[in-house]
Amino acid sequence: MAVLSTAPTEKATRVHRTREKEMGTEKVERVFKVRADVIVRRSEREGVGEKIGNQVDALWEKIGNKIVLELISTEINPGTNNPKITKPAEIKNWFQKNNRNTNKVVCAVEFSVDSAFGEPGAIAVTNKHRKEFFLESVIIRKWPIRETGHVHFECNSWVQPVRIQPNKRVFFTNKPYLPSETPPGLRKLRDEEMKELRGNEKGERRSTDRIYDYATYNDLGNPEKGPEFIRPPLGGNRLPFPRRLRTGRAFSDIEPFTETRVEDPLPMYVPRDEAFEEGKQEMLVSGAQKALLHNLFPCLVASFSGEIRDFKGFHEIDNLFKEGIRLKQALHDHLLPKIPGLSKVLESGDELFRFDTPHILTKDKLAWQRDDEFARQTLAGINPVNIERLQSFPLRSKLDPSIYGPPESAIKEEHIIGQLDGMSVQQAMEKNKLYILDYHDTYIPFIDAINSQDGRKAYGTRTIFLLTTAGTLKPIAIELSLPPATPKCTRAKRVFTPPTDATTTWLWQLAKAHVCSNDAGVHQLVNHFLRTHATVEPFIISTHRQLSAMHPIFKLLKPHMRYTLPVNALARQILINAGGIIESGFTAGKYGLEISSAYYQNHWRFDQEGLPADLIRRGMAIEDSTQPHGLRLLIEDYPYASDGLLLWSAIQKWVHSYVYFYYPTDHQVQSDPELQVWYNEAVYVGHADVSGAPWWPRLATPSDLASILTTLIWLASAQHAALNFGQYPLGGYIPNRPPLMRRLVPFEGDPEYEAFKADPHQYYLSALPSLTQATTFLTVIDTLSTHSKDEEYLGKRDGDWTGDAEIEMAFKEFVSEIRQAEKEIERRNADSMLRNRCGAGVLPYELMAPSSGPGITCRGVPNSVSI
Repeated sequence: MAVLSTAPTEKATRVHRTREKEMGTEKVERVFKVRADVIVRRSEREGVGEKIGNQVDALWEKIGNKIVLELISTEINPGTNNPKITKPAEIKNWFQKNNRNTNKVVCAVEFSVDSAFGEPGAIAVTNKHRKEFFLESVIIRKWPIRETGHVHFECNSWVQPVRIQPNKRVFFTNKPYLPSETPPGLRKLRDEEMKELRGNEKGERRSTDRIYDYATYNDLGNPEKGPEFIRPPLGGNRLPFPRRLRTGRAFSDIEPFTETRVEDPLPMYVPRDEAFEEGKQEMLVSGAQKALLHNLFPCLVASFSGEIRDFKGFHEIDNLFKEGIRLKQALHDHLLPKIPGLSKVLESGDELFRFDTPHILTKDKLAWQRDDEFARQTLAGINPVNIERLQSFPLRSKLDPSIYGPPESAIKEEHIIGQLDGMSVQQAMEKNKLYILDYHDTYIPFIDAINSQDGRKAYGTRTIFLLTTAGTLKPIAIELSLPPATPKCTRAKRVFTPPTDATTTWLWQLAKAHVCSNDAGVHQLVNHFLRTHATVEPFIISTHRQLSAMHPIFKLLKPHMRYTLPVNALARQILINAGGIIESGFTAGKYGLEISSAYYQNHWRFDQEGLPADLIRRGMAIEDSTQPHGLRLLIEDYPYASDGLLLWSAIQKWVHSYVYFYYPTDHQVQSDPELQVWYNEAVYVGHADVSGAPWWPRLATPSDLASILTTLIWLASAQHAALNFGQYPLGGYIPNRPPLMRRLVPFEGDPEYEAFKADPHQYYLSALPSLTQATTFLTVIDTLSTHSKDEEYLGKRDGDWTGDAEIEMAFKEFVSEIRQAEKEIERRNADSMLRNRCGAGVLPYELMAPSSGPGITCRGVPNSVSI
């Protein structure tokens, strides 16, 4: 990028002499010609429409409709009481510059600035073209009037033409200002910008809008398609839930409280600057194309031949990754005579149909069958946030016994005493040796409704684990529960213990599969979507509505908000909607989001969403000031927790330094109107259904603020990464983690039990998702687990984002700590003493490793909830 000279010369300077009787002197004002770089980002692959638009703009420029910029001072003109502003300056030869073969174009603009102008604090941009353009930044390399160095405007925004948005777009310099410290020339602009972003809560949003406000999740159903697609809104007294971004679409004529749908591939509204950039869009399009090929032929085969609906053997599941489902023979047999042209598609190769091999199969393809691997994944798998220390026994439900039956668990001491290495249950608990995965109360209220659906069968499950001397867990009992059909129903609660013969081996495998199915549902609908995607969204909306772009807290949070709103909009469109991927792919079906709502109402607490608080709540750690992070893990080799604490501590230290730089006193936190309204709105509007809870942290001190921000950044970055990017690598092999179960565990004396005994292998496969269900699920988690080439990882920020040198130094320290954490994670994965992440057939735990390349890597921590 060329550096353009800004030094004044004799030819570039006009001298005005105005005689003022001011102590007998005369005041001299000099006018400088100041040049700046305007960096514009253009599409790497222009379509026909864009090329035509460029030609139109080229003609438009010839008749005087150009891109115009004006510098705005931090000072007020005393004569007008308005900010000082330069004369409009045009970008010349825009079209010739914009036609270069690069995605970044540097144009020049020249301002006339007098010596009384003061410091530039903002820049106004007027787009007189016919189409929008993406303004990345404007840089004045040297401000000539005072020795202040360069002036940087970090824009990263779409600028609409005046025919769409007649107001000038204003961008502020990268210098942060608290509201009380805002220079006089910028105060009015600051308020006007915030008012525009809030909108008026009326009307349907256009794709070019930049408006942020709230709505309930009232757009998941589609009544126009039929009554089976009606869904109650999420958010409100009936089904409490966080708020989402308002789109303002009209309500359905059939269901007056349901917003009309925008179906894929039509875009859902998000503010224009939130939309996916080119790299992310390419990844999603590629994923959609791959999904079409992967899923088209299994669906066709199933529709033409019911006999291959289920997997006939484990080799058929393996062939999903080896030979593209061995579709050649199936397609030749069933579809070739019916579909013209299919033979040409088949000739293009098996790779069109073949899925990538999940990481879980690369070390030991039979690992999923082992109890130790089943247990290891509670600590180092896709969902390592539900394992708890067992702190009381016998187990009891907290559900209303008048509705759900006796609260006592069927697991008795005699079921597990033989597995406790000579200890009693009480002794094992006192020695922190017993742990539990408890989904009983989560599922039981919904079991009857779930099991009434076609092809869906579920239990409320409990699994008890023993911590071995090797530091690993082993399952010692599984309880499968149904609501009692009759008083003293013996089938309502069944206990399974490690097998002793062939029959109990298969029953044990089926019981584990139901536990995994429970775990998969809670992972996806509660821990992943609710606790990262949905609960963070109100804070993002409030940040844009209540914190100015020049507010230091906005600048801190900006990279941690990237892509979250369009990702959540896409989820409402194709994932969590009625009949969407989540309903069709998980056991809970259309009741899944009701489970999510129940968790939000009864269990979610913002003050326990940070890693240390969550570990303590689950009994997985205790406070210990002698330990590096102030915590002692009760399972030392707990990869999610031990690696997570490295990142948590780095984030916490960085945020603490940042907050105390701008807010050294309590008074400054309490007297910042933007900050206080930001937090209050996120709580009382964005989380309205739980806003009255006593556990919300207060915001009165710098420490309070640092804690809140650390939790938000943790959720958006490391927590989301730990729950998301292992979905395909670890969950892509269906038997390892079936998201959906279609059969209950047979009970001796039932007709199904004889079929089970005759062919347990086939019974087990028939309980798993069918071929079409499996391939649909795989195509989705393939995309969800993929990093795009434009991913921005923790510890990385592009551009000159802050004008404070001390903060730049603190950020460099943060980057250094993130790199050190990555090296430590690499060291741990090579430590043979850590058997939950190292050993024969054991996958290393890299989900908290900060960096990654593009694609499915089972590692990498983006700054934000970006997929």
